[in-house]
Amino acid sequence: MLSTKEIVWSVLPPYLLLLIGVILRRVGVLRKEHDEATMHVAFHVMYPCFLLDKVLGSSAVRNLSAVVWPIAIGFLLPVMGIAIGWVFGKFIGLERGTGRRTFALSSGLQNFGYTAIPVVEKLWPAGAVAVLAVHNLGVELAVWSVGVMLLSGSNTIQWRRLLNGPVFAVVTGLLMVATGADKWIMGPPREALHMLGAGAFPVAIMLTGAILLDLAKNERPSWKVVAGGTLVRLVLSPMVILCAAKFLPIAVELKQVLIVQAAMPAAMTPILLARLYGGRAGIAVQVVMATTLLSLATIPWIISWGSAWVGLKPGLN
Repeated sequence: MLSTKEIVWSVLPPYLLLLIGVILRRVGVLRKEHDEATMHVAFHVMYPCFLLDKVLGSSAVRNLSAVVWPIAIGFLLPVMGIAIGWVFGKFIGLERGTGRRTFALSSGLQNFGYTAIPVVEKLWPAGAVAVLAVHNLGVELAVWSVGVMLLSGSNTIQWRRLLNGPVFAVVTGLLMVATGADKWIMGPPREALHMLGAGAFPVAIMLTGAILLDLAKNERPSWKVVAGGTLVRLVLSPMVILCAAKFLPIAVELKQVLIVQAAMPAAMTPILLARLYGGRAGIAVQVVMATTLLSLATIPWIISWGSAWVGLKPGLN
């Protein structure tokens, strides 16, 4: 079993990239006017290339159950987390119209992309990253169905939002694996795909750090939101996710994914959704900031304890 120090070192790079993003924003290298174009390239080009590269040739996603289980769990666990946030929001005095819906979504939805994938890639074999990519299809479905309906009060699912680069890359990769066509993507085309994907996380995480700095300047923290969001995201939801990893009859790679997902801070997506659909973006910002900062201390413990409880042994790649 890895020591706490080894796990800290394994998860530290994404946090250092966040810090670099903050510094680059402060000194004027990462300018606000470049944010949209940079994130567009990272999200719609580089990130899909990374996902496709990991799915192609992966034996972990070659059978139907290896696809259905990750998608189902990727949908259900965030919905359960959001439900926990909804109940706990009432407990700390939030009501609909004063931030309860935004609190529920932001505290219930874990980071499933730019922070999670580098950690999974570092701690587990390559198959776990491919399974995480499939798992994230379920998370995307939860976000653009339950998440949007919660914030907007509408019964309409935002299907168009699911037609994005990362979803297209994973679905394409799964179809190619299922038909055996993935074996033809070799040589220079595969190397170019790999090179493009390798740049996704440094760029996206640094930009995330810069954006978080901008958001933090305009927010005065509410201690009940910070404490409540931390408790839901870093204590209650991890308990549910780790129970799923231990007791459900799922593949080892999915258990590995869930252990990391249990340790993740809040996702940034609810900030965007709150702005788009009339939520309280400030509450989402507070939850994201608090859980991101505290998660550097909690991630090693959750991964170490969770791995031992589930019966897995992470190793450094």
